[in-house]
Amino acid sequence: MSQLPSFTVFDTETTGLDPRKGDKIIEIAGVRIEDGVIREDLSFVKYVNPERSIPWEAKRVNHIEDSDVAGAQTIDQVLPQFLEFAKGSILVAHNCDFDMNFLLTEKELCWGYIEMPECLCTMRLSRCLYPSEFRHNLDSLAARLSIPMPKDRHRAMPDVLMTAQALLKMIEDNNINTPEQLRKLAGKQRMVA
Repeated sequence: MSQLPSFTVFDTETTGLDPRKGDKIIEIAGVRIEDGVIREDLSFVKYVNPERSIPWEAKRVNHIEDSDVAGAQTIDQVLPQFLEFAKGSILVAHNCDFDMNFLLTEKELCWGYIEMPECLCTMRLSRCLYPSEFRHNLDSLAARLSIPMPKDRHRAMPDVLMTAQALLKMIEDNNINTPEQLRKLAGKQRMVA
């Protein structure tokens, strides 16, 4: 695992599924993986004030209330902090297209052009490594890899820790030793808008 770079495994919780329809990030979390070790001491977790009400459908999934985010910073304040935290690492997310779509949309609204770190997807990695499996969502992947389900599932940090454990287990079980191997399997994406 020594040839692999540093990773920032991250997750967002949102008001809905489509940032183009006005859905917003309400929580973002990340944890660093350095030298193959999940560094919970190097973590980032923040509520984000979406400047709108959280729909009941989102509250039902992530249990984040309007009162939780009312005093939080807005995304134009939180996103630069998160990107600084992730600096020098490769982003990793489960279904990274979803999370990166929100980050790119918010980045565009806040600043316009800025290069985003590359993002690797543990869902894509699961599909490549376990092609005979039907389900590749985080719950199914965690069960397949014997990763315990946290009681506060669908909050950003518990999901981040599950994803980080899944990433390391897939790397170890499949003898992935280089960034190139991982990029080939997990679908390297450098996001520039």
